[in-house]
Amino acid sequence: MSTGSVTRRMALALALGGGLMAAGCTAIYRDHGYVPLDEDLALVEVGKTTREQVAEVIGRPSSAGVLEGSGWYYVGSRWKYLGGREPQEIDRQVVAISFDDKGTVSNVERFGLEQGQVVVLSRRVTDSGIKGITLIRQLMGSLGRVSAGQILDR
Repeated sequence: MSTGSVTRRMALALALGGGLMAAGCTAIYRDHGYVPLDEDLALVEVGKTTREQVAEVIGRPSSAGVLEGSGWYYVGSRWKYLGGREPQEIDRQVVAISFDDKGTVSNVERFGLEQGQVVVLSRRVTDSGIKGITLIRQLMGSLGRVSAGQILDR
């Protein structure tokens, strides 16, 4: 084997190893859950749109209020995966749609997290009584307390 051949193989091995190391340091982002877009929510009119119409426009949620008819909750999270590290949740949003006794939309609210605290990002309401805020705090409150095994376990 010639010296030039060995040098080329070493260079190739170093390049391949460097490429694999760089790939391991590249962040991968994954979205979990579903939160309707603002454009879709604009089609939901407070005081006019019914529960059935909401289901047609943006779909049924994965979470509903504990009490029958108290509201629908759409939850979405964004996770960052970096190499062999544990995944990190970097964003979570909840859209809450409340209904009155007749099944008509009474509130449409979008919640997010700001430094670990639940904050209202947008709100369209017909009354000032916010229903289900404790459920929203529970949905938002587990930020950072979910292990990789819970995410990957299906």
